[in-house]
Parts: sequence; structure tokens; C-alpha cells
Amino acid sequence: MMTHEEFTKRLLKDPKVQKEYEVLKEEFTLFDELLNARIRAGLTQAEVADRMRTKTPAIARLEAGGGNKKHSPSVSTLRKYAKAVGCHLEIKLVQKNSNMKTAHG
Repeated sequence: MMTHEEFTKRLLKDPKVQKEYEVLKEEFTLFDELLNARIRAGLTQAEVADRMRTKTPAIARLEAGGGNKKHSPSVSTLRKYAKAVGCHLEIKLVQKNSNMKTAHG
């Protein structure tokens, strides 16, 4: 059986898949972070749900991304999740292009 990583690498060889993946890469990174934080904390989705005072399916949707941009998690929800898994939320803006004008120039 192929691992998720092997499957992803195989799919990303297709230029069409790679293009679509790049569009959603930031979201995939967020959902990977959520899942990895929960695993590091040694918690199940049910335990995180209990700590957040919600239901297990809500945590499953949060970690899976829901597949719907209309339902992206709020900063408040991300803070609650972070607290539930023993973390704090950090949000950063990382400049992509050094040629970009600043707000003052």
C-alpha cells in the first residue's frame, strides 16, 4: 500500500494537479499544522472536541479543511484549537517579492 506522501508525490508529477495544488498550498499547510499539533499533543479528535466544547465531526472537518472556502476557520476557532492542543496561534505575513512597494513608498 502506498503512503500518503508517496501518493502525493505521484499525483504532483501531473502539471494540472501541481497547478491546482499550488493554489491551495497555503491551506494544505494550515491543515497539516493542525493535525500535526494534535498528534504531538497525543490527543484524539474527540478529546480536542471536548476541550473546545464542540463535536468530533467539527474537528474532523477543521483538520480536513472542509473543502469549502466559505467555511474557512475563523481566527477565534484556530485560537481555541491551538489552546486545546497546548499551543498558541501565531500568524505571520511573509513577503513574497522584494520588489513590492511598501506602504510608505
